[in-house]
Amino acid sequence: MTPLGSSAVAAPATRTQRVAVEGGTLHVRIDGDLANGRTPLLLVHGGPGGSHAGLIPAAALATDRAVIFYDQLDCGRSDHPGDPANWTVTRFASEIAAIRTALGLDRLHLFGHSWGATLALEHAARAPGIASLVLMGPLVSTAAWLGDADTLRARLPAGVQATLIACEGPNPPAAEACRAATRVYYDRYWCSRDPDPVVTAYASAMPRCFTPTLYEAMWGTSEFSATGTLADYDGTPLLAQLEAPTLFLIGDSDEVTEPTALKFAAMVPHNRGTTIVVAGAAHRLQNDRRDLFLTHLRDWMRLHDGVNDGDIA
Repeated sequence: MTPLGSSAVAAPATRTQRVAVEGGTLHVRIDGDLANGRTPLLLVHGGPGGSHAGLIPAAALATDRAVIFYDQLDCGRSDHPGDPANWTVTRFASEIAAIRTALGLDRLHLFGHSWGATLALEHAARAPGIASLVLMGPLVSTAAWLGDADTLRARLPAGVQATLIACEGPNPPAAEACRAATRVYYDRYWCSRDPDPVVTAYASAMPRCFTPTLYEAMWGTSEFSATGTLADYDGTPLLAQLEAPTLFLIGDSDEVTEPTALKFAAMVPHNRGTTIVVAGAAHRLQNDRRDLFLTHLRDWMRLHDGVNDGDIA
């Protein structure tokens, strides 16, 4: 990734729009021209409780096609009703359909990162018009996610492992020790390079980039156990319902391991599942290897645009 100076800022959106959903309205950002005849890309951010800020490097793809970002309810620039009744997989997944209707997205490429991949999978398994699906570092199954977390924790120095395990026990060490050990895990498997200053500046200008109450209600407080409503989540059966070509995109030090990604890809019928592992990247692949993140997305979408799309140089 080319280093960017501290004065670098993300380009402004082509336009923004509010979209009504159950519980409130969403902030939607559109980069590029929706009417240029090329299949647009809709991106679904991670969390639960994150924002679209971390995915803003994908705005560079708007030279090819329209690129659409949004903040889920109770996230980022969207409404924040703070009602736990809204915090369900089904309701969050329904936001994708609402945005498609509001923008007239009969056909699109759909991308989801982490928890956003959960929502993208839920939608793509049931809705028509998906030209292709990209699941980056996906939460497909909580059991699989926690299994990978155990595998990755076992690769850390013995002292860090011991602290992390103790932090899950009945008599945890001091909070600072738990935070320090968790930071070692995150520095290796979540984001392995310094944050992109463009993304940092963009995120800092938002009213809220993370909603911890939402995250804790749906997931919990630890990377190594799920105590929220996602504790028993399993979207694995949805993989067999996918009709679109599906790319599992992960880093070689991702929180989703290569064997897990390959297993999920093999569950997509008719050999439509593909796995790409990017060297030198953790879970935030778009930060750690922005160049390859953009290259793989651009190439994948061009491959699956279809004969009716405009010529792309």
